[in-house]
Amino acid sequence: MLTRSSMKSALAVLALASVIPAQAQTSSPAPATVSREQARPATAPSRLSVAPDFALESLDGGTVHLSDFRGKVILLNFWATWCEPSKILTPWFVDLQSQYGPQGLQTVGVSLDEDATKVEIGEFADKMRVNYPVLIGKESVADQYGGVDALPQSFLIARDGKILDKIVGLRGKSEIEDAIKKALNTRPAAGRSSASEKSSVPQ
Repeated sequence: MLTRSSMKSALAVLALASVIPAQAQTSSPAPATVSREQARPATAPSRLSVAPDFALESLDGGTVHLSDFRGKVILLNFWATWCEPSKILTPWFVDLQSQYGPQGLQTVGVSLDEDATKVEIGEFADKMRVNYPVLIGKESVADQYGGVDALPQSFLIARDGKILDKIVGLRGKSEIEDAIKKALNTRPAAGRSSASEKSSVPQ
């Protein structure tokens, strides 16, 4: 995992003019993604059909399972406090959660910080006015989702637990919003397994 001391050498500087809207408050372009050292891609993301369930600690000390949000459209975001693209993406997710939460959207943030304490992660979330659960991530959970070798990385999960989309780095806010609206308007087919009923990675 990338530490703060090695972050500079791991930044992948990419052009963001096509994906960062004018309202993004940043003085200079940030990299679209930030690589993570020692990534172990256990499973190719394209082979994931149903989002693997997990149990992670929340900032308030409780335990949260992905399956707790069964029946909702989930926007699962892997991020870190040192990740510049995450600082752009997080306010978008806050806005989207406020707008579409009443319709069934549930955003879930999973911090993959190595050095930051839970208090520091909480302070970051407070500063960003995060209005959704923030969980303390584990490498084993990242591995379940294909290794998460770059941050930020997000998964859009349907009401039946099926992964609809994977977003690596930054994508335009309007494009993410369109995908969320489409997912919210799609009901699971009868007989489909939920995330809690089928959470293993297909072989």
